[in-house]
Amino acid sequence: MYVPKPFDAPDHAKTLIRENPFATLISNDDDGFPFVTHLPIKLLETPQQNDVLLGHVAKANPHARFLAARPQVLLSFMGPQAYMSPGVYDDLVRVPTWSYLAVHVKASVKILEGEAAKDALLKQLIADHEPPYAQQWRQLSESFTVPMLNAIVAFEMRIDDIQCKIKLNQHRPEAHVAMHASYAAGSENERALAMWMRRLGLLA
Repeated sequence: MYVPKPFDAPDHAKTLIRENPFATLISNDDDGFPFVTHLPIKLLETPQQNDVLLGHVAKANPHARFLAARPQVLLSFMGPQAYMSPGVYDDLVRVPTWSYLAVHVKASVKILEGEAAKDALLKQLIADHEPPYAQQWRQLSESFTVPMLNAIVAFEMRIDDIQCKIKLNQHRPEAHVAMHASYAAGSENERALAMWMRRLGLLA
């Protein structure tokens, strides 16, 4: 990912992953062409080693086979994004742009074998998205849960490299007040960008 210096924000990468866990997983198929799966991801921080990402795909998804054969992958996480009018500037010699937040992760995949490992992974995802469902999952009969577990391929992905790009016109402080006002009065995505402008201290 092209990351000009004003937009390089590695310290915010994990926050963006946690707040936007629905990822685009990319690796190559058997012909060398990129193959894409969209899936929820769990960030698991491991202080003694590289952090890992947890996920799973349907066993019927060809991506399961591609991951086993070629375990190097790229994951993309997108945060809020929106158009920005050149009207935020006082002068007219400006052009429109797009504001956005994104994280790219290079990772190495390890397939998790066995029902216990798959069950533990699912419980970690449940804990992120709907903790009360954990009790319901535990009470389901094995005649239901075992086939469900057998129908997925679970994996952990060791983070080898991570990039975080936050493009919020950081290098144009003269436009920040007008830009924030415009986003704060806009759509959900635009309001989220206004919040990030405050997080980054762009209105100080």
